[in-house]
Amino acid sequence: MRLISTFIIGLIFGTGITIGGMANPTKVINFFDVAGTWDPSLLLVMVSALVVTAIGYFFVLKRPKPVLEDVFSLPAAKQIDAPLVLGSATFGIGWGITGFCPGGSIPALGLMLPDPFIFFGSMVAGITLAKYLRGRAAFRTLKTTN
Repeated sequence: MRLISTFIIGLIFGTGITIGGMANPTKVINFFDVAGTWDPSLLLVMVSALVVTAIGYFFVLKRPKPVLEDVFSLPAAKQIDAPLVLGSATFGIGWGITGFCPGGSIPALGLMLPDPFIFFGSMVAGITLAKYLRGRAAFRTLKTTN
């Protein structure tokens, strides 16, 4: 049941991303070009997503537990730290340069164009490198404390 619901949720998300224009890098880059060919239509998409998310969290978090899990999986960290700021900056710069974000790149893969594949491969490589570097840093920290 979990696999089926994950597939349906992903299908709905991908459809919404595509219909909203978030899988179109030209539209996204024009959204960020406020001094030139600014396209404010994605602002409506983003605000709508935030409203739907806020309403969803309001109702879902009143439940004692999720439908398909034993407990809610929510972030425990509340502080703003260097990895959060660096990751957010990297995400924003990459999104502004390429016009793709992770959520928009996956539906765009279905177009079979090279750009989404290049972005997706680069994203996977970046995630892998970040995990490797964090693992090395954790190992160094563990090694110095023993």
